[in-house]
Amino acid sequence: MSFFISDAVAAAAPAAQAPGIEGMLFPLGVLAFFYFLFLRPQSKRAKEKKDMIAAITKGAEVVTSGGILGKVIDMDDNFVKIEICDNTFIQVQRQSIETMMPKGTYKAITKKVVRV
Repeated sequence: MSFFISDAVAAAAPAAQAPGIEGMLFPLGVLAFFYFLFLRPQSKRAKEKKDMIAAITKGAEVVTSGGILGKVIDMDDNFVKIEICDNTFIQVQRQSIETMMPKGTYKAITKKVVRV
């Protein structure tokens, strides 16, 4: 009856079946894979950085996101005043602090600076 499809081919087509639980296993597996590969480590690093920023005290030696090494002189809720050289201070946001260095790092580095 149809002009483009013969009646025999149209009648022989099987009925589509809805996928059962087997059809959901692969998408759920992919989601679990991405969670454990990307999302969980990222949230763990964010929590560690938040704890590190909360633990900053005066006298701590830190490195900023720009790579500047210095000693914390003063701080408030949002900003930290850092001494980067003798009587040279910068003020940065708390969130821009990337790592805390071991005690003595700042002192060892400033001794190596050649003064002209």
